[in-house]
Amino acid sequence: MLTRRSILALGAAPALAGTSAFAQDKPIHVLLGYPAGGPTDLLARLVAQALNKALGQPAIVENQPGALGSIAARAAMRAAPDGQTVLVCTSQSHGTNPTLLKNAGYDPLRDFSSIVGLADIQQVLVVRNGLPVNSVRELIAYAKANPGKLNYASTGSGAGAHLAMEMFKLKTGVDLVHIPFKGAAQMTPEIVAGRIDATFATVPSVLGQLRAKTMRGLAVASLKPAPQLPELPLLKDEGVQGCEADSWSGLVGPAGMPPALVARYMQIVTDAFKDPVTEQAVLNAGMLPNTRSAAEFKAYMGDEIARWATVIRAANITIDAN
Repeated sequence: MLTRRSILALGAAPALAGTSAFAQDKPIHVLLGYPAGGPTDLLARLVAQALNKALGQPAIVENQPGALGSIAARAAMRAAPDGQTVLVCTSQSHGTNPTLLKNAGYDPLRDFSSIVGLADIQQVLVVRNGLPVNSVRELIAYAKANPGKLNYASTGSGAGAHLAMEMFKLKTGVDLVHIPFKGAAQMTPEIVAGRIDATFATVPSVLGQLRAKTMRGLAVASLKPAPQLPELPLLKDEGVQGCEADSWSGLVGPAGMPPALVARYMQIVTDAFKDPVTEQAVLNAGMLPNTRSAAEFKAYMGDEIARWATVIRAANITIDAN
């Protein structure tokens, strides 16, 4: 357990004095805008574990699902900037929501303190087994020869799969019909049954089906190969440039967190995520560890907001989620 004296020895206490981040009787609340059990929930629990171990105080995960992650985001925004409340944000809550939602109720860059990037979740372009294509180029040619006759699924309007395919359509000029589902649990069986032609899906959500060969992967929509699917090419190597669609997660706090506190939390989480056991747990869950620094993560968020805003506006997608 870190005492105030030991923190002082590390040179951290002067900048942190007066904050409640090291009040041992107060728990740190790690908010998450999604249900328990998914990949981002694992990240939140790894963050809580790291903070608990390093600071010697309780750290608890609070799942507050709803409104595409914006309920938890607004709760974190309203919290005191003392380190007692942090948020595991995502490419949805802090990348697409500002443009996608009619009123997100927060600004990801202005209303939060960037702390550290956590991990990326790669997207893979998959098709049903019976579709007569074996590559991305063949899919594009087939879709252009059959405009409006192919469909694609998503886990809901505005979800990652929806936006990734809309970006793919913009880049390639194909015409596919969107069929939204309520989640991966509803979408995936429809692809396996052959009623859905194609989709973009996160690696964790379809890894089992790809390995069982109940659907086929064509390419990974990322700048890096997927370690879980090394046999698949990248979209950019298949002639589709600028169509990367990685989902991502990071740790933020309310705006105004003291820089020394941000630096301390960033170091704790970065060290924890570089531990081989933690790193392997993240990989086993279908993600890529990516501990961007506070400054790098904030800049990356800004780039992602701008990039996806172009896609959302071009596709004329808006959602009223409160």
